[in-house]
Amino acid sequence: MDKSIKLILGTLVGLVLLTATFSAGILVGHFVPSSAQLPVINDFIPADPIVAPEQTSATPAELQTLFVPFWEAWDIVHNQYVDQPLDDVALMRGAIRGMMDAVGDTQTFYMDPIVYETATSQLSGEYEGIGAYVETDAEYLTIISPIEGSPAEAAGLKPGDQIIAIDGVDMTGTSPEEARQKVLGPAGTEVKLTVARAGEEEPLEFVITRAKITIASVTGKMLENNIAYVDINQFGEKTTSELDAVLDELLAQNPQGIILDLRNNPGGYLHTSVEVTSVFIEDGVILYEQYGDGNRDQYTALGNGRATDLPIVVLVNEGSASASEILAGALQDYDRAPLVGVVTYGKGSVQQLMPLSGDQGAARVTIARWLTPDERLIDGIGLTPDFIIELTDDDLANERDPQLDKAIEVLLGLIAQK
Repeated sequence: MDKSIKLILGTLVGLVLLTATFSAGILVGHFVPSSAQLPVINDFIPADPIVAPEQTSATPAELQTLFVPFWEAWDIVHNQYVDQPLDDVALMRGAIRGMMDAVGDTQTFYMDPIVYETATSQLSGEYEGIGAYVETDAEYLTIISPIEGSPAEAAGLKPGDQIIAIDGVDMTGTSPEEARQKVLGPAGTEVKLTVARAGEEEPLEFVITRAKITIASVTGKMLENNIAYVDINQFGEKTTSELDAVLDELLAQNPQGIILDLRNNPGGYLHTSVEVTSVFIEDGVILYEQYGDGNRDQYTALGNGRATDLPIVVLVNEGSASASEILAGALQDYDRAPLVGVVTYGKGSVQQLMPLSGDQGAARVTIARWLTPDERLIDGIGLTPDFIIELTDDDLANERDPQLDKAIEVLLGLIAQK
């Protein structure tokens, strides 16, 4: 499915319900579909358990007074609740979940063992899941579109379907991102989705068997006027090598310029974003990582760029997030490439996964934010394109792509100036 068709599916931030396999590392970004292909991952840095098992046997002395109401509530439900015995593990996990939710940051939450295992097994380009693009900004996890040929399509899921329960558990009050992760799972396993659909009086139920889907993260082709078009869908394990292969083919045709399409690219690995950005700039800072205590780390270009001289124009939209914003922000700050499209998503925060003792999952906590080379904050703001071009309903209905048209126009102007 090409980019213009994908854009018709919706211009909301989408996420793909897929699972991949990768070595634990730094991740960047809410994954959003770019060319009807990719999965979603949230920024995180895996970490060792922060509390040793021997420290979990008692409430610390300085917190005993604060936690008196908690233990009172614990005793009340164990002594008074009508249906006994209670599942103490479920109560413990629920308490952690409630504490994390009370922080008030949608990117900070508790990950139960299954969700944690799933979240740390993604981004190789081979995905296991139901195969659907979803929106996580609504009240419920909402289907944007099932992927063609996917289990989600075969089951009959449709755009606009709201997932109100998963495996019989009501999702009311559960963050859509957490619900999305509950849908993830190994190929061959089943998940039952209860769906609210417009026009249907009663909820619909779907039992879907997850499957493996293999997807390329970089594609490319030559356009008219000797322009190379490169579409990067995510920043995964294979993205750098796939980009090299695409550039081998395109650069051999002596293009006059490159259009880099990052629309609906949700992000991926931090190191991959640095590697990809280094392809297009010779040197300099690519991003800063700013911590709450004022300290920061910086990441610089690797100095091995192979497309540092050709004019470039970058396409972005509201689905361009995190690692794609790192790339686009660096190219914009260095006047290396103008941006065309609409303001990006604004996902510029880093989460760390803190595994909990006893294999009880992990606490996912926001620990830092990204800054562009010019020290612009990305998180909650996004990047403003140099040329604001929106897609109208009429454009979508007629499969037109005025953003790409404008990018070609701008690039031809840059080529003429050389």
